[in-house]
Amino acid sequence: MSQNLPAKLNVPVSPSVKPVWSWERTLAWLNGLLLLVGAAVVLSPLAIVFWTSLTPTPALSNVGENFASRWSWDSYREAWQRGNFLLAFANSTLVAIAVTGLQTLTSALAGYALARFQFWGRQAILLLVLATLVIPFQLLVIPVFLILKWGHLINTYGALILPTAANGFGIFLLRQYFQTIPVELEEAAALDGATRWQILWRVMLPLARPALVTLFLFTFIGEWNDLFKPLVFTTRPELQTVQLSLASFQEQFTNNWPLMMAAVVIATVPVVLLFLVGQRQFIQGIATTGIKN
Repeated sequence: MSQNLPAKLNVPVSPSVKPVWSWERTLAWLNGLLLLVGAAVVLSPLAIVFWTSLTPTPALSNVGENFASRWSWDSYREAWQRGNFLLAFANSTLVAIAVTGLQTLTSALAGYALARFQFWGRQAILLLVLATLVIPFQLLVIPVFLILKWGHLINTYGALILPTAANGFGIFLLRQYFQTIPVELEEAAALDGATRWQILWRVMLPLARPALVTLFLFTFIGEWNDLFKPLVFTTRPELQTVQLSLASFQEQFTNNWPLMMAAVVIATVPVVLLFLVGQRQFIQGIATTGIKN
């Protein structure tokens, strides 16, 4: 029984197309190269700090010695014990969380009022808020110190928290982000019987989560790295923060580089971990702030 085989189709084979090098691809490679160079420049000091913290003191004088066979974590244990970083971490965490919470609350209230309420002098108040951004805190230290002294807050946690409980940057950031949220969402909530407070807490703030995370990161990192307030407003050892303990540690162990670098790494790790956790919301908050729908 014969079978009807289909005729072989002669399909012309197209010649291989060589990729064309374009300016866009060249710019992409250049951008990638610049990013690698920038990352190397930024990360090289951190790598040196980490390398030094793991190197025993005698090994620093012998450059040709194998680092892998000489590294040690003893500097971290010694720095943690001598620097009393447990108490310093507790104080810095308490102050940073308290200041961050107060700044978030005050910035949300003031930012929402400046973004949605129509009242006389709103633009003037906004300009005054922006003007506070160009005034360094160091110029206000004398009146702030006198106010804290009048309120018997020197050498207390209040002296570390209250001076920065409100911030013009946070007010401006949330005001700009609230303006990107459609007004129709608030009108729909108002038709359902929601009050202004309910609209703010149940509608606006959940939608403004990227801006809130951005403000949280900025404030927390700023308070964690703050040395000025603890240095001026406190003298009690039990109120020392991480940065103040790090400064005291540096004065005591000036010539012990591994110990100093270990203390720097200990003070830096919490901030780096916090930023890695919230970096996505942080980037979204910065990218979308000020863009109206």
